Amino acid sequence: LDDSAPGRVAPPCPEVAAGCGGCDLQHADLELQRELKVEVVRDALARIGQLREVPIEAGEHLPGESYRTVLRCAVDGERAGLRRRRSNQVHVLDGCLVAHPAIERILAEARFPGAEQVTIRVGARTGDELVVIEPRVGDGVVPAGTRVVGADELDAGSQAHIHELVGRRRLRISADSFFQARPDGAEALVRAVRRALGDFDPRSTRLADLYGGVGLFSAVLGATRGVLVERSESAASDAEHNLSELGTRVVRCAVEDWDPEPIDAVVADPSRVGLGPGAADVLVATGAARIALVSCDPAALARDARLLVDRGYAVVGVELVDMFPHTHHIEAVTTLVRERSPR
Repeated sequence: LDDSAPGRVAPPCPEVAAGCGGCDLQHADLELQRELKVEVVRDALARIGQLREVPIEAGEHLPGESYRTVLRCAVDGERAGLRRRRSNQVHVLDGCLVAHPAIERILAEARFPGAEQVTIRVGARTGDELVVIEPRVGDGVVPAGTRVVGADELDAGSQAHIHELVGRRRLRISADSFFQARPDGAEALVRAVRRALGDFDPRSTRLADLYGGVGLFSAVLGATRGVLVERSESAASDAEHNLSELGTRVVRCAVEDWDPEPIDAVVADPSRVGLGPGAADVLVATGAARIALVSCDPAALARDARLLVDRGYAVVGVELVDMFPHTHHIEAVTTLVRERSPR
C-alpha cells in the first residue's frame, strides 16, 4: 500500500535524486506547495505579528519549470553547479528543471577554470546573456553570444548589463543590480501591487517606490508623479535610465535616510531583513493612505506588518506570488490602509 501523504510526489528533476540541494520542495506537487506556503505565512503573522484572521490568497499560478533567469553557482574544477543537499560540496549540474533553457545551455557548455563562483543572468524575452565570474575571467569558454565579465572588472568600474521586457517596458539591468528571477513573475508581482494600491492612477497618484531597485514597479505601473528611493548605485543608475521618459525622481540613499514627503501611496520592497522600525517610521511619515508591502521572507513580513499596524495601519490582506516553485521561498504582497494617525 502507498501510504504517502496526499500531494507527495517523486521529485521531477533527476538532479534532486542525485543530491542537488537547489530545490527543497520537489517532493510535493505544485498545489500542495502553494497550500504549504499559505500556511507558513498564516503561522508567521499569528505567531510573530500577533495578527490573526488575515485573508491570505495563494495568488496566480506560475509555471514550475524553465522559469529562472538568474542563477548563482559555485564552481568545481571547471563546471558550475549548486550546493549538495545539507552540504557545502558542489553538485555539478548537467541540467536544471527550473532554469531557463538559455541558462541550461550555458551550464552544459561553459567551462570556468580558476573561478570560485559564477552568476548567470539572461533576458528571457530579449535573448541577452551575461556571465559574471568571480574573482576574475580566466581561460574558460562560454557559448557564442554570451558576454563574460569578471567581478574584478566590475569593481574597477566596468559596466555590463542585460535587458528584459516586463509588461510593455524594456528594462536595463546591470550586473550588480537586483532583479526578479523571472519576467512573468515580475509581471505577476506588479499586478498584485496594483491590486494592493486600490484606485491608483498613474497620472495623479503620488507614488513612493521605496527600495525601488531598477524601477520595476514605477516603470510597469507607468507612474508619472513618483519618487523612487534606492541605495544601490548600480540599481539607481538603471532606474534613472528606465524611468527617464516617465519623469520619476530617483533619490540615491537608504530609505531610513530619506526625508519623507507627502505621498498618496507607497510600494516598499525591502530586502529579506524587512523594513525595521526606522524605515517603518519613514513610511508612516509620508501620510500614504495605502501601502503595498512586498516581502520575500514570512518572518520579516510579520514583523513589518506589526510595526505598521502599531503605527496606525490595518492589514487588509496578503497575496502570495509563487515566484520560486519547488523551493520554500515565498514572495508576498501585503495591503495596508491607514486607519489613524500614529501615536
